[in-house]
Amino acid sequence: MLKQLSFFVLLFAGLIINAQTAHNTLSLLPDYIQHTAEKGSFRIAANGITAKIVVDPDDWKGVIRAANDLGDDVRKVTDVASPIIADVKLVPGAIIIGTIGKSKLIDQLINGGKLNVDAIKNKWESFVIQTVGDNLVIAGSDKRGTIYGIYDVSEKIGVSPWYYWADAPVKKSTNLYVKAGRYLQESPKVKYRGIFINDESPSFSGWSNKHFGGINSKVYTHIFELLLRLKANYLWPAMWGNAFNEDDPMSPVLADEYGIVMGTSHHEPMMRSQKEYTKRKDGIGPWDYVTNAENLKKFWTEGLERNKNYDNIITMSMRGDGDVAMGKGDDAENIKTLKQVVADQREIIRKVYGKDPAEVPQLWAIFTEVQRYYDAGMNVPDDVTLLFCDNNWGYIRRTAPVNELKRKGGMGLYYHIDMNGGPWNDRWINTTTVPKLHEQFSLAYKSGIDRIWIVNVGDLKPKEMPIDFIMRYAWNPDAISADQTSDYMTDWATGIFGKEHAAEIAELVSRYSKYNLMRKPEVQDPNIFSFVNYHEAERVQKQWQDLTAKAEALEKKIPKEALDAYYQLVLYPVKASAGVAEIYLAAGRNNLYAKQGRVSANEYANRARELFELDKKLSARYNDFIAGGKWKNMMSDVHLGYQKWSMPKENSLPPLNEVTPLASPSLGVAVEGSTDAWPGTAELPQFDVLDKQRYYIDIFNRGKGQLKFTAKANKPWIRLSATKGTIETEQRIYVDINWEKAPEGRGGGLIEINQNNTKVPVVINTLKKATPAGKTDYYGGFSGEFSIPANKFSLKTAGDNAEWIVLPGLGRAEACMGIYPTTAQSSTPEKAPRLEYQIFLPESGSTTVLLGILPTQDINPGRGLRIAVSIDNGDPVILDARKGYHDEFKEYTAENLNRSKNLKPLPDFGYNYALISRGKPRRTEVFDNQRWLDAALDVKKAGIHTLKIYMIDPEVVLERIIVNPNDKYPSYLGAPERN
Repeated sequence: MLKQLSFFVLLFAGLIINAQTAHNTLSLLPDYIQHTAEKGSFRIAANGITAKIVVDPDDWKGVIRAANDLGDDVRKVTDVASPIIADVKLVPGAIIIGTIGKSKLIDQLINGGKLNVDAIKNKWESFVIQTVGDNLVIAGSDKRGTIYGIYDVSEKIGVSPWYYWADAPVKKSTNLYVKAGRYLQESPKVKYRGIFINDESPSFSGWSNKHFGGINSKVYTHIFELLLRLKANYLWPAMWGNAFNEDDPMSPVLADEYGIVMGTSHHEPMMRSQKEYTKRKDGIGPWDYVTNAENLKKFWTEGLERNKNYDNIITMSMRGDGDVAMGKGDDAENIKTLKQVVADQREIIRKVYGKDPAEVPQLWAIFTEVQRYYDAGMNVPDDVTLLFCDNNWGYIRRTAPVNELKRKGGMGLYYHIDMNGGPWNDRWINTTTVPKLHEQFSLAYKSGIDRIWIVNVGDLKPKEMPIDFIMRYAWNPDAISADQTSDYMTDWATGIFGKEHAAEIAELVSRYSKYNLMRKPEVQDPNIFSFVNYHEAERVQKQWQDLTAKAEALEKKIPKEALDAYYQLVLYPVKASAGVAEIYLAAGRNNLYAKQGRVSANEYANRARELFELDKKLSARYNDFIAGGKWKNMMSDVHLGYQKWSMPKENSLPPLNEVTPLASPSLGVAVEGSTDAWPGTAELPQFDVLDKQRYYIDIFNRGKGQLKFTAKANKPWIRLSATKGTIETEQRIYVDINWEKAPEGRGGGLIEINQNNTKVPVVINTLKKATPAGKTDYYGGFSGEFSIPANKFSLKTAGDNAEWIVLPGLGRAEACMGIYPTTAQSSTPEKAPRLEYQIFLPESGSTTVLLGILPTQDINPGRGLRIAVSIDNGDPVILDARKGYHDEFKEYTAENLNRSKNLKPLPDFGYNYALISRGKPRRTEVFDNQRWLDAALDVKKAGIHTLKIYMIDPEVVLERIIVNPNDKYPSYLGAPERN
């Protein structure tokens, strides 16, 4: 796939303009670094000699500091540093660095006609890198523009932005040249791009205390540098037990010098951290504006006075003390109070800054209950940025309202890739995929949310990959399309590990995050996946085990200098995630087998315990050994044994059961499709000639000693993989059908399992009917439930104003189907984009169709979240994903509990968070990363039919279709694909 990025490269003579394509999806500019000299190229390093770097001593401190970083980065790559010269005289053969209007060096070149900066002058964070005579010039439109240009060179010569935070190895080279030309970087599409260090205890705080004596300026300078190397500019500092401005007064000073815009979190107004209030609470009084306004205004005024000379975005309004809703629950009263709060805060800004508040960047976070206030009509002045939020688990709650598109302050997004709180914690490991990030951030950006993107990243580690993607994507969301997300992953891996194993690493990281997103570790449960239907648990376990095997095998091929980075970014998250998933699978099988009386239940209990010990060892290796103990304490989050949203005190195993064997051998039988064991009904699911299924019978020993058994079918066309055996614990027998000899129509038979005088009958049902002739491309069968991946359509038809497109890697399976553009107008079925699927239905009558869609939030309340479905020429049935979720006291319950949500709306976080209430596993559509919509469709006659899916609202993303859901055989993922 060709990269959809083009850049104008103006040759230094200023006469020719060429369009060049970026070499990868990480870089905004083409790769101008070479390792051999060409005509006109600039030498950074060759033959042990490095170019000098010249910077005006009166330029911004952050520029001078970054120039020194570049000099040292040259050393990292070549072993010889580039000397730094602080002067205003041009030096032949040197790298000239400076900011327009701040650097005499750059202004000399401009005034002398050697450097044309018209394209970047007075622009936001833009820069040009150009060969000028025998010099290389890095000129920025402003402080950060210059710094970004510096770090662009650093990354291209081989120093990853993650050299410190992930121990990414430096790509060594002795010769470095810049190809002759002019490389211009335009301003970012998203103005403020940053991260929020949050939920920082025990890991980040423990690490900082160990290595830096606390969360102080020594820690923050590393974060500032990372952000700048990623071309980001904005930070919300750690706030759980910390006060950025007061814990270390040098922190805000250095942030400003580095060039980082500082803010405070969504509930910390006026540059005041919560901890600054709590330690003064006795003197200030209650956090209640109705009763204590004057003291709070004084507190806020002092905060602004302290920080007014720095580059900030001021959080406005207020929530209750401790990041909770304020007041006594009366929204109208709260809105009235908050309007006064904002008015008074604006007056404080006017007095402190001595100018119109409209000239001072501010934001209002529309978070949790505040969205209700916004929806009820509360608003803030037009110059204040509206910061919309996601639902805490990565699905945005609003696209940009049309009436806000001309807003002077614009709109922003607060987004979580880490969560401590409702609906449940999601902290320990990365559970976010790049395709999901692309889909959600593209949805936000295309609608007009482009002033601020701030991302809750928890401890920063181990969220390196999603941080990298979001910060790069924010610069130009048009530069990476949905079908380039895999290219990004390969380029990300290449940037850290080199090309040789990049594709393999990209696949490992993509897969582990995808599997985690299918079921995040903190909400794992022993009963999520089915152990008796569709081999679901086995398939999930095999996915994890195969991934682990690949990661372990690849580790042996990784160069020594890259092993620390490989463990942090690949091996640990793969193995540890797989271990947690398998612990719950082992516990689930133990619970089931103990219920059935199987002695082998004890083996699975032991397996869970082994994996629990392995989890400890993996964390210990991370904390104590990699990078010489550099990351001590960083991997300290408790991640096993969650019973409620908050972190447990310690890791613990799910409940395990031990089975005491009977004194003598005793026959037990369990069959596929049932959680029961004999004594009781033993009936296998139906066999049919179309799918030619193979099912199993488990014969097990409930007691001590050897058990001899025989198995015999009463029909010659019933085939058994074994007819006798001697077992200590258990043996699996497979059953299939010789269809050439099986009777026409519905048939049946018995398999008799014998042990001494014990006889267990297993019922067999078959169906042999004619299958569709001449049709090879269809889904369906005789045996009820079947599924269709959304991207396996037979026909795709565009609508009047939109079309369905494949979104690779999104969702649980290979891909999803989404709408392009997502800004399209809602449609009606006759004008809508349409997908068609050929299906075989063996009977007429009512057929249930389940549409599995992503749990998109109520992002545009004015129009719904609708999709339509029909069969053949039948009338389309329009389904609204919001139906049944708006009434705060109403539950939505589908017949199949294993697919239902049974949700009670929680308007503070969205409408789909409540846990089901019948003693079943933790299940919601957000936890499941899937929402099911069902429709009953009328089938006129048996045979091949066309199932049609229509876009009604453009934000709905289709992941899977399940036809004829068979509630007798429930599962988490549904029947696997068959055709």
